[in-house]
Amino acid sequence: MARPLRIEFDGALYHLTSRGNNREEVYLHDNDRQDFLRIFSDTCKHYNWICHAYCLMGNHYHILLETPDANLSRGMRQLNGVYTQRFNRKHERVGHLFQGRYKAILVDREYYFRELARYIVLNPVRAGLVRNPEQWRWSSYRATVGLIEPEAFLNIDFLLAVFANTKAEAIKRYAKFVLNGTGKPSPFEKLQKQVYLGDEVFVERMLGFIGEKSSLREIPKAQCRPAAKKISYYLETSNTRNEAICVAYQSGGYSLAAIGEYFDLHYSRVSRIISQAKGKT
Repeated sequence: MARPLRIEFDGALYHLTSRGNNREEVYLHDNDRQDFLRIFSDTCKHYNWICHAYCLMGNHYHILLETPDANLSRGMRQLNGVYTQRFNRKHERVGHLFQGRYKAILVDREYYFRELARYIVLNPVRAGLVRNPEQWRWSSYRATVGLIEPEAFLNIDFLLAVFANTKAEAIKRYAKFVLNGTGKPSPFEKLQKQVYLGDEVFVERMLGFIGEKSSLREIPKAQCRPAAKKISYYLETSNTRNEAICVAYQSGGYSLAAIGEYFDLHYSRVSRIISQAKGKT
């Protein structure tokens, strides 16, 4: 069976996880988690990554990550590689720390962004380590609800903006949303083709990013897409600005950030415009 392809493009959103080799612990002490977060912070800064949520467990981690530049593989080599070297030196070990390749799920932000942000911070609750997410020091939950200052790599503004326009109200709604998720089924029950969390339209659009050199055996039902036109073309041929935004995004040639830059809008606003349009169809 072929390994799932790594699809990278500007503005991609991923759920990332890596597990310990043979399910062994990758954090033996809290200072190991501190080391990991420092390395992750450096990686985010160097590769221009945006972290929306994270959780460090015992033998694995979860990260909800956006890549404004198409550079996931290079950054993950640095993150897991540097941490493995530091961990092995500190604990006088040799060999692999993580089991095989990291797992990267491409996420449809319009439908699964909130669900994954909740799923990630509820990991310690589901594992029975704590009764509520604010008791777990090693996730983004405490920073998102304002109990501590967010780390330099963590962007809580985009996530909170999904819930309300004011920060206080957004925090209140986010906390309620997370707690209401206890006991709900995993969003990964709807995973498609091992690497896509989204509907058939999303999967088709993601396949459009795969180059012609990829093995056809690894790309079931892949379809060729015409090259995206300039955003100005979509604006000239659409009835409204919002329609042009939706058409440009559906072309598969532009990230939310790129469309927002053209129209002088924050990409969270672009995301809401697209979501509202989908709700009307």
